[in-house]
Amino acid sequence: MKTSVRLGLWVLFLLGAGMEEVVEGCSCHPAHPQQLFCSAEIVIRAKISGEKIVSPSNSSSPYMKMIQYEIKMIKMFKGFDKAKDIQYVYTPVFSSLCGVKLDSNNKAGYLLSGSMWSDGRISIGQCDLVESWDNLSLSQKKNLNYRYQMGCECRINTCYTVPCVSTGENECLWTDWLLDNSLNGEQARQYACIRRTDTTCSWYRGGPPPEKDFLDMTDP
Repeated sequence: MKTSVRLGLWVLFLLGAGMEEVVEGCSCHPAHPQQLFCSAEIVIRAKISGEKIVSPSNSSSPYMKMIQYEIKMIKMFKGFDKAKDIQYVYTPVFSSLCGVKLDSNNKAGYLLSGSMWSDGRISIGQCDLVESWDNLSLSQKKNLNYRYQMGCECRINTCYTVPCVSTGENECLWTDWLLDNSLNGEQARQYACIRRTDTTCSWYRGGPPPEKDFLDMTDP
């Protein structure tokens, strides 16, 4: 199962009197890191070695310009069937179009996920899994290797209010927002939703137990 979580609204143009105006910004549906991993075509760890602004040869619009990041790929987690070596990734120049800013001085590099265009170029944006490698928890780094992939057939349901009830055995309830008022809480940083041998899905954590229990959203 691949659940699309990309709701980035790229650009709408108003043409009039020779003016072009962006009328929509970037909006991303809240997603657990595993969901972003599963929906991505490419997931890699890479360092940024350079950047430049490029634009399509058939367009003079500033809103069509892209940042071309030159990268040094350290490791590939997903996309082995699509690309063997990746030298560049592309993102919109404007953050309002979901563009991301990456720093070549980041020595540890970044976790980058994205999609592949028909011409083979890799596109990344704010609605993708783009994070400084140093900001990831140890569990997240381990989950990238195989646990996230093991759970791609599971469904993660984000809980915003009580009650929040599971709709099936192939679902994990994501309660970070209820517990921490944050989408970067314990479940996001420490857990993966994986399919068990009995075909049901449940949260899995390696290492010590969490400091606090999750809410049981099925209780009355």
